[in-house]
Amino acid sequence: MSEIDFFIMALLGEATIVAALIAILNKNFIRSVIAYAISSICLAALFFMLASPFAGVFELTVGAGLVAALFLVTLILTGGEEEEVSA
Repeated sequence: MSEIDFFIMALLGEATIVAALIAILNKNFIRSVIAYAISSICLAALFFMLASPFAGVFELTVGAGLVAALFLVTLILTGGEEEEVSA
C-alpha cells in the first residue's frame, strides 16, 4: 500500500467518524440524516479502497441511499422537527 492510499484511507476514516458524531449529537433531524448519509458514503469509499466492492455497493445503496431517503421522507411526512414537551 502506498503512502497516498494510506493517507486517503485515514482521511476517509476520520471523515466517517466525524460525520457519524455529527449525526448523533446534532439536534436538527434533517442535518443528522444528511450527516448520516455522508458517513455512509465515506464508509462505502473505504470499502472500495479495501478491495471489497460488494460491501461498498451495498453500503452505498442501502446505507446512504435507501435509509437516508426513508428518514427524510418520514421527517417530511411527520412535519419535520420535534416539538418541545412541556411538563
